[in-house]
Amino acid sequence: MASVTISVQQDVLAERRQKAAELRDEFSRKGTLVVNVVSSPGAGKTSLLQAMARHWNGAFRIAVLVGDIATERDAERLRPHMPAEQLTTGGACHLEIPLVRKGLERLGDRPLDFLFIENIGNLVCPASWDLGEHLRVVLLSTTEGDDKPGKYPKMFRTSHVLVITKSDLLPYVPFNVASAIEDAHQIQPQLSTFVTSALHDEGVDAWCSYLVEERGRMLKSTLLSTHDENDSP
Repeated sequence: MASVTISVQQDVLAERRQKAAELRDEFSRKGTLVVNVVSSPGAGKTSLLQAMARHWNGAFRIAVLVGDIATERDAERLRPHMPAEQLTTGGACHLEIPLVRKGLERLGDRPLDFLFIENIGNLVCPASWDLGEHLRVVLLSTTEGDDKPGKYPKMFRTSHVLVITKSDLLPYVPFNVASAIEDAHQIQPQLSTFVTSALHDEGVDAWCSYLVEERGRMLKSTLLSTHDENDSP
């Protein structure tokens, strides 16, 4: 039987990128800054979100979509602090837009200033999936070692912010903050960096202030874009 080779000159990822861009625009129009929080398991994503909720103390309308392979344990920890919906993958190592949209449906059409997506604990798979976020934030805990940026470059290359967590353990672990940041900047020079301890609320103020400023920039950009569209002939 003769074989036929079909050449398809099409970017198979184009549709996925388009859906992410559309979702991001949708969030922007609603005034919601979306933050995709990624890390290895146990780096402190849930604890940082709890500390942020305590810091803001109701000043902003926030919610979270919690990704896990199994259980609702992290969502249950967060529900006393903010609306939280569980996204259970059943085995997949990353979240995708269809599952995010299901979580949004369960959250309802409530106005939000910030939406956090707590991704699956994994420094590999989530790096390749745009969820329509404005910011991708990678957490690196002091208990993991300061060499992770170089070992998992794509995650750090595709992120906007590095948050080093569990700084209260620095006296007890061989972690060099300056080396970790330098390693990360070798991969992504534009990476903003913060050092935090959710347990002692250290660095949380600066981190939260950064997010407020980023939301302000997003709102201004959206307003200018809308003004330009309205002025178009």
